[in-house]
Amino acid sequence: MRKNINIIGISCYYHDSAATLVQNGNVINAIQEERLTRIKHDSSFPTNSIKKILEINNLSLKEIDYFVFYEKPFVKFERLMDTYVSFAPNGIKSYLKSMPLWIGEKLFQKKNLISQLNKIEKIKNIEKKLKFSEHHLSHAASAFYPSPFSEAVILTIDGVGEKVTTSIAVGKDSDISIKKEIHFPHSLGLLYSSFTHFLGFKVNDGEYKVMGLAPYGDPIFKDLILKELIDVKEDGSYRLNMKYFEFATGLQMVGKKFEILFNSKIRKPTEKINKFHMNIAASIQLALEEIVLNIIKNIKLNYPKIENLCLAGGVALNCVANGKILESKLFKNIWIQPAAGDAGGSLGSALGYWYKKNHSENIINKSKNQYFDPRLGTSYTNDEIKKILDKYKSTYICVDNDELSKHVASLLSNKKVIGWFQDKMEFGPRALGSRSIIADPRDSEMQKKINMKVKYREGFRPFAPIVLEEHLKEYFDLDHYSPYMLLVGKVKENQVIEKNLDKFSGFEKLKNIKSTIPAVTHVNYSARIQSVNKLQNPKLYSLLNEFYKISNVPVLVNTSFNLKDEPIVENPEDAFRCFMGSGLDYLICGNFIINKEDQYND
Repeated sequence: MRKNINIIGISCYYHDSAATLVQNGNVINAIQEERLTRIKHDSSFPTNSIKKILEINNLSLKEIDYFVFYEKPFVKFERLMDTYVSFAPNGIKSYLKSMPLWIGEKLFQKKNLISQLNKIEKIKNIEKKLKFSEHHLSHAASAFYPSPFSEAVILTIDGVGEKVTTSIAVGKDSDISIKKEIHFPHSLGLLYSSFTHFLGFKVNDGEYKVMGLAPYGDPIFKDLILKELIDVKEDGSYRLNMKYFEFATGLQMVGKKFEILFNSKIRKPTEKINKFHMNIAASIQLALEEIVLNIIKNIKLNYPKIENLCLAGGVALNCVANGKILESKLFKNIWIQPAAGDAGGSLGSALGYWYKKNHSENIINKSKNQYFDPRLGTSYTNDEIKKILDKYKSTYICVDNDELSKHVASLLSNKKVIGWFQDKMEFGPRALGSRSIIADPRDSEMQKKINMKVKYREGFRPFAPIVLEEHLKEYFDLDHYSPYMLLVGKVKENQVIEKNLDKFSGFEKLKNIKSTIPAVTHVNYSARIQSVNKLQNPKLYSLLNEFYKISNVPVLVNTSFNLKDEPIVENPEDAFRCFMGSGLDYLICGNFIINKEDQYND
């Protein structure tokens, strides 16, 4: 009997650290450290994730054949030094601040990684098992190998890896070959993050807010961005005008020159969002879409016979831009890694090393051409859930699966907001029906209610619809299934009751959405769509189907099960605490139904 080959991929020390177990080329588990430590975007070594993966699979660290780090630290250090030399004498403060950290910790990252692994379990000669991938190769592998394609062009766009910010690769069978690269400081991810910072949101966290804010504004600054901030070439390459940016050598993204260009100070997080901020968001979003589409057009010119496109990197989480790529029909098929950011680097580094080691045998993953299930995390039995509920002296009822779907669908149709905790936790930033807050999309007050009373976050932020796959085209102009909530499409004209939003300005638009599903209709009549079929998620499909029987609407509101500035809940205790500390009406945890009103006894 052939011995299992176990590989653990590791990403950490920047943001969204994670660990992934690949066994014989199959992705078994993948967990983000933040879910276990409860520190949002936790960047520390994923000790807890590795321990949890070992526990789930009844493995010891000795049984892991290889540990693959998602990037090469020395290459990153070279880029840092090159940057300081290129921009000298600017950036001396940043240099003095970062060098002790690099010399004391990051420059000797191999030693540090070995030390962290040995803290989990002491292993002789562990350094022989430790391997290193390249950052963009890890991203490319995370997208191509889980995709259903045997050949594809792979586009990776992010902030920066070691030094690469944009890369084009071709994947064929078990091989990935990087073809073109754009290097730091020229970066679409950092351009978008600069505007995130300018608008008063946190970098590597608030980019979703910029995307959500954009439809409230007008893109009146787009031409200024394309004229002054970035030089886009005909061949798809680009260069930033670095006189406006400080991220290369400074301690923040942009400074005075950027403020002068737009005649406005950087917005303080507590400052009210006004029409100017909305217009800035609209402008950078449209500029990004146009630049990305220019890259895609040139890729198609260079690879006219390849019909498949894979996307990875943080910019691949911009589902509006993804929708525009799909709309362009330049590629017949598109597949986007649901954990497209740095957490997905752990998955890509492990898969990449597996295929590299087995390249001569041309071994192709058995799951090829099947659905890639991003539910790769922890799961809890009803017995484990009951222990937690009893610990908190919770009042609950327990029902079987058939009754559960019917009961919850009835609650949803009565406008109840529900915390839905089921099966394995998702990997990546999107809640896809395992750790979700769900609600009735027909209620025009639902978006405001969930934002303000449940999640305690900005009221302008939109919610995604989950829709039965067979009814997708009845509600949305999207000619492509979207199981990972990574594509935006328009709400169908026949679902719009009145197109009246041009009569209103700014956030007033939010109060006047008139469609059959207003809670998931954004102010430009778009939606970030998740489609579900029976094979992908039977329990979620059953719930949607039961709600459809009651309401004649095969759609529900879906947003992540967490409060503002917290990670998505991981275990039943997280779920119960979030439930009790928010405006949720019910918690459905496994087969247990917990009513908020029943919890207030002695």
